[in-house]
Amino acid sequence: MHEYSVAYDVYATAKRAADEHNATEVRKIFVDVGEMTMVNPEQVKFLFDVIREEDPVFHNAVLEYRQVAVRVRCACGYEGGEYFVCPGCGGLPEVIAGREIVVTNIEIEVDDDES
Repeated sequence: MHEYSVAYDVYATAKRAADEHNATEVRKIFVDVGEMTMVNPEQVKFLFDVIREEDPVFHNAVLEYRQVAVRVRCACGYEGGEYFVCPGCGGLPEVIAGREIVVTNIEIEVDDDES
């Protein structure tokens, strides 16, 4: 299941950041999901919730996602969302956005009393 590996990778990325900063709690994880990823973000959220249950630092963590629209650029100068055929020249444009899954931000809580 593709969504499970995405959910686990998001968790692992946030876990690494939380460990590096000695986080006591992970509150929110923000993810950009491109339209061309063929990933169901709601399924990723559900699976992330299952994965995070085992980790007390993630007990109340929330996964928020933003859908990233497809953007292309063609050699003729066209930039837009038509990714099959360039409306300007009929060529095949290059996809410059919309294929990515990126953790963009992680909100954590850190205990200021620790040295």
